[in-house]
Amino acid sequence: MARSLVSFLLLCFRRSLVAPLIFGLLLQPPLTQLSMARKPNIVLLMADDLGIGDIGCYGNDTIRTPNIDRLAKEGVKLTQHIAAAPLCTPSRAAFLTGRYALRSGMDAVSNYRVIFWNGGSGGLPPNETTFAKILQQQGYRTGLIGKWHQGVNCESRNDHCHHPLNHGFDYFYGMPFTLIGDCQPTETPEMDRAFRRKLWLSTQMIGLVTLTAALGRLTGLISASWKMLACLAGFSLLFFMSWFSSYGFVRYWNCIMMRNHEVTEQPMVTDRTTSLILRESISFIERNKNKPFLLFLSFLHSHTPLLTTEKFLGKSSHGLYGDNVEEMDWMVGEVLDAIDKEGLKNTTLVYFASDHGGWLERQEGERQLGGWNGIYRGGKAMGGWEGGIRVPGIFRWPGVLPAGTVIDEPTSLMDIYPTVVHLTGGVLPQDRVIDGRDLMPLLQGTVEHSEHEFLFHYCGIHLHAVRWHQKDSGAIWKAHYMTPIFRPLGAGACYDRGFCPCFGEGVTHHDPPLLFDLSRDPSEAKALSADTEPLFDTVIKRIGRAIEEHRRTLTPVPEQLSLYNILWKPWLQPCCGTFPFCWCDKEGDNKLADL
Repeated sequence: MARSLVSFLLLCFRRSLVAPLIFGLLLQPPLTQLSMARKPNIVLLMADDLGIGDIGCYGNDTIRTPNIDRLAKEGVKLTQHIAAAPLCTPSRAAFLTGRYALRSGMDAVSNYRVIFWNGGSGGLPPNETTFAKILQQQGYRTGLIGKWHQGVNCESRNDHCHHPLNHGFDYFYGMPFTLIGDCQPTETPEMDRAFRRKLWLSTQMIGLVTLTAALGRLTGLISASWKMLACLAGFSLLFFMSWFSSYGFVRYWNCIMMRNHEVTEQPMVTDRTTSLILRESISFIERNKNKPFLLFLSFLHSHTPLLTTEKFLGKSSHGLYGDNVEEMDWMVGEVLDAIDKEGLKNTTLVYFASDHGGWLERQEGERQLGGWNGIYRGGKAMGGWEGGIRVPGIFRWPGVLPAGTVIDEPTSLMDIYPTVVHLTGGVLPQDRVIDGRDLMPLLQGTVEHSEHEFLFHYCGIHLHAVRWHQKDSGAIWKAHYMTPIFRPLGAGACYDRGFCPCFGEGVTHHDPPLLFDLSRDPSEAKALSADTEPLFDTVIKRIGRAIEEHRRTLTPVPEQLSLYNILWKPWLQPCCGTFPFCWCDKEGDNKLADL
């Protein structure tokens, strides 16, 4: 009797276990839902000045980029991914905030269109909400490794109002500025080169006048008092010191490395920058593998002076630029390997892009130091032409995003903002316009078209072009209202200036605008007219109405790139010593700090 009772109880116990097990298996979600059950890690990889034509999966068959190509093979490749601006500072501001840069005052009225000094007062305003800040509020560990270029201080040397740690990042290691030729002692100075030449010429002229007047006084040819000559000499010296104190020490003022709020190298030791940035990126992944994290790896590659380690020098068939791109691809592979090693591949969304198109005019003699934009016209600094704003865009998330997918729909770097905010359970700010759109439905194939109907292409604060995605017909119209004047005539860039301007004598205004259908003419080779395109007037009118609607959403904000804000201010200069004695190297014996 007792034995029968035990058998009965065991049977009931087994059934009580088996039934829920079977029921649970039946209700088990598919792989996609399993992968999304845990908040995903977010790894954002952004190249600097990389042309869309420099990567294998976008058509380059000579520069070797196997790791970036692997990302595309294992994920989704966007063929019409658009930067919100054609230069670093405004493009990255739009990327971080999901808003056109002029909404935050990060696009320029003048020809100074980027942050020019670490010691300037302009930068990403503290009242802007970056995606990092929202993810931080969602419990993410957030890190930025590499380039920032969004400003540092507002009113004092250590207020760090524009600093990454004031914009949602828990950890920062990298350059608060950007790489420039001045950072490499062996390279030709790059920063404000034409203006510096004018200043030096002016100094020589003033000095010559002073010397001539002094000689004239000594020989009796000029009846000038010694007091006046002393004032003239004093003015010459002050004029020289006023500009040389900034431009004469660019390497010390701008080429620095920081860890969080501390300056660690001033000037930076360029020979080890690449290895330190890679080491910091992998360490961040390892330290945060047990909690959701955001890593924004903002490469210094492939911006001049093209810092490249000896291992990659002379290895490509495209000179130093090709070597640099291939080294960056290797770094991408090392980061992907670190993700795999920690077992995070299926729970990590990886994104790769460039901040804007390649710099066509960047040359030294016969050496081409800028990127290639493939079939697309124009390049860096050109607000309207495709070569300046069409960039690589690759997403990988195994089990969630279909591998080997190619999407030819208009998307924007600004779309990363709402995409990662929604993925991580955050809420978009309701007190401001967000121009980006959540990409997940498009990436997963649940919708056919991008949410963008219009995209507005600015050069500084000047609207150069507008793109209209006419979804019912498949046409992608693009109207150019201003285009830069290429020099020499017939060239594809502004080789006489080094950069194409946004306004003034260096641009042509078009009325009616130049019109292209990018679905038929992606290279923008032949403009349409009312004679060749029956819909010309209809399209121009519709785009005109869209511009009016867009401008009604703009509100005045302080200009972060005004002439005052971009000027070097000694009292704002980050310094690891007692100003002006700013030099240090704290990396030699330093161990990585834990978060």
